[in-house]
Amino acid sequence: MDNKINNPEISLYRKEIDKIDDTILELLNKRLELGMKIGNIKRETGVKVLDSSREKNILERLKNNNKGPLSEDVIYHIFQVIMSASRDIQNPNMVAYLGPEATNTHLAALKHFDYSGQFVPKNSIPDIFSGVEKGYFKFGVVPVENSIEGAVNHTLDLLFDSQIKICGEIAIAISHDLLSTTTNLLDIEVVYSHPQAFAQCRKWIKENIPDAELKEMSSTAAAARQAVIEKNSAAIANSEASRFYNLNIAASRIEDSTRNITRFLIIGEDEPERTGNDKTTIMFVTSHVPGALYKALQPVSAAGANMVKLESRPIRHKNWHYFFVMDIDGHIKDSSVKSVIAEMKEVCLFLKHSGSYKKFM
Repeated sequence: MDNKINNPEISLYRKEIDKIDDTILELLNKRLELGMKIGNIKRETGVKVLDSSREKNILERLKNNNKGPLSEDVIYHIFQVIMSASRDIQNPNMVAYLGPEATNTHLAALKHFDYSGQFVPKNSIPDIFSGVEKGYFKFGVVPVENSIEGAVNHTLDLLFDSQIKICGEIAIAISHDLLSTTTNLLDIEVVYSHPQAFAQCRKWIKENIPDAELKEMSSTAAAARQAVIEKNSAAIANSEASRFYNLNIAASRIEDSTRNITRFLIIGEDEPERTGNDKTTIMFVTSHVPGALYKALQPVSAAGANMVKLESRPIRHKNWHYFFVMDIDGHIKDSSVKSVIAEMKEVCLFLKHSGSYKKFM
């Protein structure tokens, strides 16, 4: 007998939990309705939606009134999501991401914006940049760097040519599961996934499903959709895709390396305020003379700035010409960063500030 299921005391507690959950849901919707009314008044009076001091006071009051067993961290997380939903209902953010649903870019977008906003899948990174530039979306979420495979060059090239700023960043660990309508590995004859996912799970595939045919797809999410409709097939995708596409997890964490992390950029026209834990991205072009890069970087060294990253890319419109992407610690409003940029401009052919934003890690 399974005591966990048939124990009458547990069943009684679960009924009480269900009642509480229903009450919480009803109260949350009432809270959002009030937020909507406040949003209407703000729009009529020209008051901005975000009120940081009000949100801070709410969190402090809740922490002081808490009698447990909820920890302060849990309270902070729960009410940050609730307040984010309230902001969204007052002025919803339109966020474009590299789709379809359940791609890693989608998960990064959901995580960064606390699941609050209107998330729109786009077919390509250029589509995201174009949509943000034209004002169709307030923000876009694009991959920029993977810890194993390096930079996403397409993103860097578009960022160089665009006036769009970097508003934030987020990094997520990339983990792969084998998803299928079956849970028996012996039933799987075909596996769908993105080429990178296949490469990152090569060892596991060889050891566990060596006879399965591997078929490449445009994304891991597209692979999951295919696994839904094709018998005896599976997809390699993230675990969240199992929820979106109603698939079983036939095997979990099948990636060969556990240190696979992808960094994503939040792009838009916002210029975040200084937090004290910031990063600034600069793009610049130097002259074709000996020592040009050394001279360009001298102000960074002289200011004692911490250079997090330096990378070069060919300029698409000029053969054998290159631009550099540099990340340094600090915010454009920091006097040291402002001084570095001003001094670099004097020795560079071209330089632009591509954004100052809170560091994710």
